Amino acid sequence: VQLQASGGGLVHAGGSLRLSCVASGLSDEWYTMAWFRQAPGKGREAVACLSSRDGSTTVADSVKGRFTISGDNAKRTAYLQMEFLKPEDSALYYCAADTAFINCPVPANGVDYWGKGTLVTVSS
Repeated sequence: VQLQASGGGLVHAGGSLRLSCVASGLSDEWYTMAWFRQAPGKGREAVACLSSRDGSTTVADSVKGRFTISGDNAKRTAYLQMEFLKPEDSALYYCAADTAFINCPVPANGVDYWGKGTLVTVSS
């Protein structure tokens, strides 16, 4: 399985970005896809998760009301719509997929597959 994330970039505070992640080679019927982020000098933080089994989602308190995760099972694709971005949202955003944890949230140390990350920079 290979994950390809895209959509990162530089945006002013208050702006929006949409991240996409395509999972190639993911053939399991049930799986989760998630977004994590890591800012310089900080640990990896779970941002949002989507379960293909029932479409349920989880979102971190730090982004609740601003970020929305969605997906397309047929395309094995997950999206992260980010609104009202803040400078503290600046980080490398990683896409993740897991076939053992079919319910959200997925712990970072349990993730099967990681993408390379896409950089989000929010200027003040």
